[in-house]
Amino acid sequence: MLVDSATIEVIGGRGGDGCMSMRREAFIPKGGPDGGDGGNGGSVYLIASLGVDTLLDMAGRHHWRADNGQPGRGKSQTGASGEDLYIKVPPGTLVYDDETGDLIDDLDTVDKVLLAAKGGRAGLGNESFKSATNQVPRQSTPGEQGERRRLRLELKLIADIGLVGKPNAGKSTLLSRLSKARPKIADYPFTTLEPQLGIAELTDHRRLVIADIPGLIEGAAEGAGLGHEFLRHIERTGVLVHVVELAPTDNSDPIENYHVINNELKGHSEVLAAKHQIIALNKTDLLGGEEDVATAVDLFQKELHQPVFPISAASGAGVRELLDECYRVAKPEQDDAGWSA
Repeated sequence: MLVDSATIEVIGGRGGDGCMSMRREAFIPKGGPDGGDGGNGGSVYLIASLGVDTLLDMAGRHHWRADNGQPGRGKSQTGASGEDLYIKVPPGTLVYDDETGDLIDDLDTVDKVLLAAKGGRAGLGNESFKSATNQVPRQSTPGEQGERRRLRLELKLIADIGLVGKPNAGKSTLLSRLSKARPKIADYPFTTLEPQLGIAELTDHRRLVIADIPGLIEGAAEGAGLGHEFLRHIERTGVLVHVVELAPTDNSDPIENYHVINNELKGHSEVLAAKHQIIALNKTDLLGGEEDVATAVDLFQKELHQPVFPISAASGAGVRELLDECYRVAKPEQDDAGWSA
């Protein structure tokens, strides 16, 4: 289970001021108070909505403010209330008070609504103060400020795609190519210490949640290296992209490396080993040319009896075709070949 989080500030609209006005009309010798009340400030709501899969839309906007109420006017005219603001979040979003850490609500069902910040109450016009003993009131009240809260949103994600492979296979580079995630990348063998999460945006607001699972080594199923902890992360992904380094820096055999990783998956769980795999042959840019790439692809397809996708995460070659295949397999009911880099 991976956690997508965002911190936002929600601000209810300010209430409109009440109006202080006295009636002035020709041929009416005795006027009176006619100052209208202001309008209430708009409130901010969070609503769990279908079609929203992540908290990505919160990343670029931290302040969410509802409209202010309008002031009252003469002739007993009430100001318009501010429009409420509805923020769509994915079902399953946990809402915390960022200052106290308290859980406010769990938006666990579609269309569940949470009042996040209440709008300010409207001010009263002087007409509201009229009484038998105060027939010409000259006071009005200002509108109240809206509620302001800092919220932390958390969404537990099950990744659509999990990237697996040996350390230095190029998974982190591929994740950074597919999404806005910026994991640690280097040209020497190392392994990611914790799962990295990225979100690939496709057309029509369709997205894939992609997890870069730490590189596996031989013996991981028995707890070697990062072991069981990260094999459990893979269990929660829908589809696996097995990233194979075509030009290993240790001069090992790419096909043998592929089998080593699969043996570790099988050693941990038969369910894990049975997950659908898409094979990505990475670092084609390090081979001699198209002929060498074609030869490598042919060898893998004869060995595995399934299609493979030659790519270069560094240059982007073949990445679009790989992502299209990921979306087709992970979300067949929403399949769309369009892609936005």
